[in-house]
Amino acid sequence: MNSKKGNRRIISTFFVVVLLMIGAIYAGFPVLWMLLSSFKPNTEIFAFPPKFLSDNFSFSAYKSILSDPVKVRFFINSYLVSSAVTLFTLFVSILAAYCFSRFDFKLKKPLNMLIISVQAVPPITLLIPYFGLIVTLKLFNTYWALILTYMVFTLPYAIIMLTGYFNTLPAELDEAVMIDGGSRFRALWNVLVPISIPGLISVGMYTFMQAWNEYLFALTLTKTIDMRTVPIGIQQLMGQHSYEWNEMMAMSILGCLPVLLLFLFFQRYFLEGMTAGSVKS
Repeated sequence: MNSKKGNRRIISTFFVVVLLMIGAIYAGFPVLWMLLSSFKPNTEIFAFPPKFLSDNFSFSAYKSILSDPVKVRFFINSYLVSSAVTLFTLFVSILAAYCFSRFDFKLKKPLNMLIISVQAVPPITLLIPYFGLIVTLKLFNTYWALILTYMVFTLPYAIIMLTGYFNTLPAELDEAVMIDGGSRFRALWNVLVPISIPGLISVGMYTFMQAWNEYLFALTLTKTIDMRTVPIGIQQLMGQHSYEWNEMMAMSILGCLPVLLLFLFFQRYFLEGMTAGSVKS
């Protein structure tokens, strides 16, 4: 009887491992192909039969991107916008999440419903209203147009996650600070925020990725080439008569690096924050 159970476990484990390997290959192969294609001449990318490794291995696509001030500007814009969105989102969401976690007030449930409903609305349905609003506020083709718009979509998730995270922290921490003569503001920034670093990192990484990869609003709310971000820069490589495929692949790889490095360095905190934030709400 035990041997049958052992055999079933081995077979089930085998199938799980096989399925995971298939999923990993399915998810990872396009990225590997993109990386290898970035080192090929443009004419070899669609050669048949395809070659994984090019006979004319070259860094020319990367040199072309990094030596072009216009293309470098795409990365600078993405870094500025994504970093600003992350910092502002964290600051506002920390204050909002603390209020939702520690206080009971009349509009608490309606505000919670509003936050969740904003998260559920498809961004494309808000494109025209936000375009009109940004033009009216005279923010069109500025960093603030992107920063404020992105925050509308990153704040709901950040508030929900941090509220759940603060709910896991005992209220006695706040009370201990106030007994010693401190304020709630001091309890928040001196006690709760330092011990909430895993949650803040997970929310910050999510926010940065959302802002870094956004395409639709970046295309609509900016006009001049010096305000474009990386996703728009990749699209700019699609010319009327030819596509610079190797440069597109190289720029995509360079665009993936910030998010990849963030995840590699903060993976432990990211997973810990995601788990802790979902334990109690």
